Amino acid sequence: MTTLMILTAALFLIGIFTQILLNQNNLNFLLGNREGEVEESAIVGRTRRANNNLLESLPVFFALAILSLMTEGVDNYNLAMYWLALRALYFLTYVFGLIYIRTLLWFGALLCLIMMGVALM
Repeated sequence: MTTLMILTAALFLIGIFTQILLNQNNLNFLLGNREGEVEESAIVGRTRRANNNLLESLPVFFALAILSLMTEGVDNYNLAMYWLALRALYFLTYVFGLIYIRTLLWFGALLCLIMMGVALM
């Protein structure tokens, strides 16, 4: 489970660095105080929104993962692995604008979180 938690943090960092790599036209803005507005391409915006969406679910995932490690007899490893895989695919489909598949992946990841929580009861 610890490995999956580290990989989840890595996924978030990949999202941050992807935004920077795709937004090299605005590198001076990114390196500065970020005052004012900057135009970003559609793909940079989708990358930012995908990463922000992941950020919204990270506290729940980490809480459930830590509780799973602390609770004897609960093995949420597979659910956590599925959640991470679904979130990684969600990130990619969001960046490339695949809206319907993206929504299905989001629901699948949400279901994994729910099942992890139920297993802890």
